[in-house]
Amino acid sequence: MQLNYVQLFIKLALGLLTFIIQINLFGKSNLAPSTALDQLQNYVLGGIIGGVLYNPNITTLQFMLVLIVWTLVVFILKFARDHSQIIRTVIDGKPVQVIKNGHILVENCMRAGITANELMFKLRSNGIYSVTQIKNCIFERNGQLTIIENDQRNIRFPLISDGQINYDVLELIKHDESWLDEKIKAAGYENIGQIFLGEYWRGNLLLTSYKKGKKKIHGNN
Repeated sequence: MQLNYVQLFIKLALGLLTFIIQINLFGKSNLAPSTALDQLQNYVLGGIIGGVLYNPNITTLQFMLVLIVWTLVVFILKFARDHSQIIRTVIDGKPVQVIKNGHILVENCMRAGITANELMFKLRSNGIYSVTQIKNCIFERNGQLTIIENDQRNIRFPLISDGQINYDVLELIKHDESWLDEKIKAAGYENIGQIFLGEYWRGNLLLTSYKKGKKKIHGNN
């Protein structure tokens, strides 16, 4: 009987250690899940720990192997999601555009399950009282709205994030992809995929690459 309690303690310690490692390794998003993968990571890990903890037929070594395999699976899925738009869409689902150029896309709202009252409430929560103020509005996977206002002075979102262009912001600042490619190369980068974050602020393009520091380039040159 004492051996069972020792195994129980060891399994519990391994489960807690695995949870801590996953938080530090994959980031703290799973503490407040915002994607389907974050929630799945918590559910499965909790199920593994809870299901194995009181099962004396599963040895500590078997339990440890299961935890290692699950950690590797989560790592591979998160790496693939962060580096592929297609895989990100498959894993997390696809956001739904509900407003475009000041017009509500009713069919998309109905498909996303968002009512007119809920849509306007969320807009008011963001300080917007008319859909005519909006250039683009996306209903995200976590139920929040990403809003781009029809005003260049109110740009709240980056022009480039994780090596991908935000075309709505690019259109809002009245430039095209060729202009952006030219600015990227003028800053010494080969392509947009090397940019971790690109912000357009007061006519300036602020770039932060994955390896180098931040550079500032005037956007009108």
